[in-house]
Amino acid sequence: MSAPTDVGTPTATVTIPEQARRARTARRAVPGRHRPGHVSTWLAAPSLAGLAVMLLYPTLFVVALALTKSTLAHPLVRWTGTENVVEAWESLAFAGSLVRSTVFAVGAALATTALGTALALLLHARGTRFGVVGTILLLPLVTPPVMVGVAWKLMLAPVGGAFGGVFSALGFPGANPLGDGVGAFSSLLVMHVWQWTPLVTLLVFAALLGVDHELREAAALDGAGAVRTFTHVVWPVVLPNVLSVLLLELVIGLKVFDLVVVVTQGGPGVSTILTGFEIFRTGLRGSYEIGTAAAMTLVFGLLVGVLTTVVSLLRARAVKAEQ
Repeated sequence: MSAPTDVGTPTATVTIPEQARRARTARRAVPGRHRPGHVSTWLAAPSLAGLAVMLLYPTLFVVALALTKSTLAHPLVRWTGTENVVEAWESLAFAGSLVRSTVFAVGAALATTALGTALALLLHARGTRFGVVGTILLLPLVTPPVMVGVAWKLMLAPVGGAFGGVFSALGFPGANPLGDGVGAFSSLLVMHVWQWTPLVTLLVFAALLGVDHELREAAALDGAGAVRTFTHVVWPVVLPNVLSVLLLELVIGLKVFDLVVVVTQGGPGVSTILTGFEIFRTGLRGSYEIGTAAAMTLVFGLLVGVLTTVVSLLRARAVKAEQ
């Protein structure tokens, strides 16, 4: 196939591949024209500079602190190499906090994702509007973590607490969940799940709204019931979004700090000392060993990277299966 092209007086023929080649050459020759989705380096320069200032510089500074003898008053005093990293790795208190943070974050992520998804399905069954009930469910999400800790600490108080009557009715008069290690750890977990489940509900509800209604209709025409439609049509579409929410909740669980400070201060004993609080204790209390705290931060960052990579791989597999 060919297309006529006027070149002066005579008539010339140019093939379609030749036309495409000339069009590409012309687009490259026009200043300011770029490939679709491509951003000019000069246009991206301010954003890249902002990322360098906000991300790269603090990261490099933390690495420098971890490799030097540094205190709060005198940072970067002398080079120590990996001495701080080895000290952090061999610290029993820090190792214990890594285990507790992992258990806390994984448990919280699974619980919030399961409960939030269930609530989102119930709300979606009512209709496509979030409604007043959904708005009320979001109230814990907009409550500051410090206020969440204070409110729950008052409710769990053995004397005068809101749950005192419930504990008495269950046969545990004067029970104090914050008085032993397992109870305190479990209480922090419940507080965290209570606050962050609404976020999962909101995000999964939005994902459910994105499911093509024609898919549901096609499944109904094929004779699929509600359960089969959900498991074979809706869930495969929503699963990548649910795993993304799980990843987000995992990161949020690893960052917990406010609740520990307000409710337990790491006690009883060391039962609720999570990694963020242990880093805080090392760097901003006692000897103010900023270098060791920075090394702990790097090790903790590796743990966070491993956990998030596992969830990311699961999500990638779900996306591939859905496609």
